[in-house]
Amino acid sequence: MNPTFVIIVKPVRVPQAADNFKLHEFERMGAKVGRRFHAFRVALPYTFPTWAGLFFPALSYGLLMFSKGFPIIYPICMSALIFAGSMEFVTIDLLLSAFNPLVAFIMTLMVNGRHIFYGLSMLDTYRGTGWKKPFLIFGMCDETFAVNSSVKVPEDTDRGWFMLWITLINWSSWVAGATLGWLVGGVLPFSTKGVEFAMTAMFFAIVLDEWDESHSLKGHTPAMVGVLVSLICLIVFGPKNFMLPTLLVMLLAFVLLRPYLTELKDKGDGLSDDIEAAQESSTEGTDLRSKTNNSGDDDQDIDGKPVKR
Repeated sequence: MNPTFVIIVKPVRVPQAADNFKLHEFERMGAKVGRRFHAFRVALPYTFPTWAGLFFPALSYGLLMFSKGFPIIYPICMSALIFAGSMEFVTIDLLLSAFNPLVAFIMTLMVNGRHIFYGLSMLDTYRGTGWKKPFLIFGMCDETFAVNSSVKVPEDTDRGWFMLWITLINWSSWVAGATLGWLVGGVLPFSTKGVEFAMTAMFFAIVLDEWDESHSLKGHTPAMVGVLVSLICLIVFGPKNFMLPTLLVMLLAFVLLRPYLTELKDKGDGLSDDIEAAQESSTEGTDLRSKTNNSGDDDQDIDGKPVKR
């Protein structure tokens, strides 16, 4: 019997247009991921100081929520959805007091009214960010505004993703701090009574910092006005009802004093410039005297010949 040979020919599959399209899609997705990761690496160093500034106050906020008897769902939801810093501390007292939505609305407007001006100044910065804009607006706290409004984003970095990472990291640090604070409060071996003073201490530290920046009595005018108005309202309205009148009177007082405070600030800047100029002049004079003393004991006469003393 003659042997039979069978030749099997495997057809070669020629790439079609669909394969080229899939390859192009994979490359495009990889480029998108690369741009987002690059923006994350550029944004991360800017979040280190802001992360610390948000995490530890949030930790005290979580402790305070635990000490007031709120379940863990409250600090998680309030920190994630309100995300208003000091207003969240105020919200604790609002939740524990009689229901009064008008007072809550006015209080929120007074405490966080500065965000109106934040938003107005960021209109051009947030233009063209697409679907990221709603979260950028929602997550714009003091620290996020300071970074996104001042940092010059490198040309090779996606500006929208850079600002989104800044906002997202700051927001997540506040939520994580509040959640961890509540969890830590449940295992602490000592009583958390009095931890609500953390909010007072935080504001007191801010006032002290502002006080130290001014070196004249007139420069302390805003702080003194705030203290005086608070004391008067405390005496007139009592410790339970003085907060809202204090905020309203302070707002009116600062609006009326705005021309004076603006002029005072301009004079203060001019004074600082004069002080710096005087210091530079003094330094130059000291350097000149030092050079003269170090030039040796030889002087020169009118003809330029050295003269020994």
